[in-house]
Amino acid sequence: MKKKLNKKKRRKAVTNKTYRNRFIVLGVLFSILFMILLCRLYVVMITKEENFEKKLTLLTKTTVEGSSAPRGRILDRKGRIIVDNKASKIIYYQKEKNTTTEDEVHLAFEVSMHLSLPYEKLTERNLREFYVAMYPEKAEQSIQKKEWEKLEARKLTNKEIEELKLKRVTNENLKSMTEEDKKAAYLYFLMNQGYSYEDKMIKTDGIKEEEYAYIAEHIKELKGFNIKTDWERVYPYGETFKAILGTVSTSSQGIPLEEKDQYLKEGYALNDRVGLSYLEKQYESYLKGTKEVYEVKNSHELELVKEGSRGNDLVLTIDIELQRQLEQIVSEEVIATKSEANTEHYNRSYVILQDPNNGEIYAMTGKQVYLENGQYKIRDVTTGILTSPMTVGSVVKGASMLTAYQNHAITPGEYQIDECIKIKGTKEKCSWKVLGRINDMDALALSSNVYQFKAAMRLAGYSYVYDAPFVIRNNAFDLYHNMFHSFGLGVPTEIDLPVESLGYIGTVEKPGLLLDYVMGQYDTYTPIQLSQYISTIANSGTRYAPHLLKEVHQSSETSDLGDTIYTYEAKVLNKIEAEPQYIARVREGFHAVTHYSYGLGRDYINAVYDPSGKTGTSQSFKDSNDDGAIDTATVSTAFIGYAPTNNPKMSFTITSPDASREDGPTAYSSSVSKRITRRVSDAYFAMYP
Repeated sequence: MKKKLNKKKRRKAVTNKTYRNRFIVLGVLFSILFMILLCRLYVVMITKEENFEKKLTLLTKTTVEGSSAPRGRILDRKGRIIVDNKASKIIYYQKEKNTTTEDEVHLAFEVSMHLSLPYEKLTERNLREFYVAMYPEKAEQSIQKKEWEKLEARKLTNKEIEELKLKRVTNENLKSMTEEDKKAAYLYFLMNQGYSYEDKMIKTDGIKEEEYAYIAEHIKELKGFNIKTDWERVYPYGETFKAILGTVSTSSQGIPLEEKDQYLKEGYALNDRVGLSYLEKQYESYLKGTKEVYEVKNSHELELVKEGSRGNDLVLTIDIELQRQLEQIVSEEVIATKSEANTEHYNRSYVILQDPNNGEIYAMTGKQVYLENGQYKIRDVTTGILTSPMTVGSVVKGASMLTAYQNHAITPGEYQIDECIKIKGTKEKCSWKVLGRINDMDALALSSNVYQFKAAMRLAGYSYVYDAPFVIRNNAFDLYHNMFHSFGLGVPTEIDLPVESLGYIGTVEKPGLLLDYVMGQYDTYTPIQLSQYISTIANSGTRYAPHLLKEVHQSSETSDLGDTIYTYEAKVLNKIEAEPQYIARVREGFHAVTHYSYGLGRDYINAVYDPSGKTGTSQSFKDSNDDGAIDTATVSTAFIGYAPTNNPKMSFTITSPDASREDGPTAYSSSVSKRITRRVSDAYFAMYP
């Protein structure tokens, strides 16, 4: 028989057992945790040692990038280089830590003795600033006690005190400065312009070998002065097409301040060189080079860890030889035109040659003539093709006629009487002469205004009555606008350039203005919009975005093109919403313009090319004396077309704003657009027979 335990001893036995069980559980748990820890340490220290060493290296490694790498080249459609790079030398200054003003004055004197700089650019302020730097004690003494007290009381700022110091440098002080002082003053100015963290470009052009060698040999003594090689854009074809190729910032300019945030977000440095305009800007992401990457070693030496490379190469749609011929032709013709009567207000013409089947631009130019020292000279205004709209006149009548066909205001082959029409309360509106009974083909060949007027009035729901009120009874303006816009008139062409103007788009919808609109005498359009319009007619109704880029090639270590990394695919913006037979009828009318014996465009282009096209003459107005007021009526001319008619290889657009005076002493009107058309079409077909 078991001996019974009293309550106290029984409680103690239970407690001891509980503690023992708990110790066993804890021991097992600690053993498991210890085994897990050992396994983890094994993984970390043995199996993943290499990975962690790499991470540690990355965390402690410092890398720096080299200077801006050369950009990619730009070539024409036949592989001819039109933009390249050339190595250049640079002498620059970067203020080192703890460098005093006294140190910089000493450096300015020392280095200015060995550099040839444009010292004639030295200003009086530069001299005053250098005098204060040379004689700081004198400058301090020029500040009165009460002015120091105002500074302490925060009634004057440090900047205002510095300005007072400059102001109190006397003329006698300035006269006492020697030629050596003045040279050092200009260099001191270059050393301190801009932000303190920037490299100061001391000399970038015309560096002599002895100048470059002097800096190189004395870098340790000339604290902050250094040398480097950079690159600059070179143009084997000179000024040809240069405006559209665009510009690149210099090392001292760096990225544009107004776009700083975006560039920094994309990984650029403040002093990186970037495209500033046109193609250089548009295709910055392709053209920019890859900078060298260096690792900073413990000894503060740099070790190259990644080679830099030139940017990718662009191949354009442009034929640079054709472009050069066009520029010469237009330059010659605009100068020759100034010897004609009634051309006092004429000064420029624009030309575009384009492939209507995909939007590729073969060549484009604008040239302006100006008088200097009694001689006519030429400046390039090719960018005006994108930004200089004009009242284009009758060239729009293809779109007007198609709108009337599509909305059943007229039928193909229909006859109308071309006569002066009269709307109540307005003057008579006529064609360039009374043409009598004509059909739609004659209306295009002879550029009848009245045929378009009567078609527009029908489309507006109005039956014409001489000297009666004209009331628009439907959305006629919208119908015309929609058709014009579908051709690219009055809307963005989406050309691959960073700037484009839309021209003037009228918003007032009065009946009389509808008649002006259908004959091209209301809205204004740019040459590139006209080029897209005629190209759309040429290919029977597909509107392509005009473009200058053909391909992008990876940079190579040789002069050859690398692998193709991008090919521009023709961009279809829309198709004309009209019956195919109506588009074909407009094309037939444009053929009549250049082939009918009485067609107004018959002699604009050699018939052997089988061209089609449309003339345009418009009343324009300009500010003749630059006083901000439109005061002179002029006549602007244009011609648009394509060839051959049935299988177009090219479309052409020629515009000549203000070609003649409207109120000249004679009725003579310049034929500059006609002459340019003839010559540029001959140039094209000589190259592409």
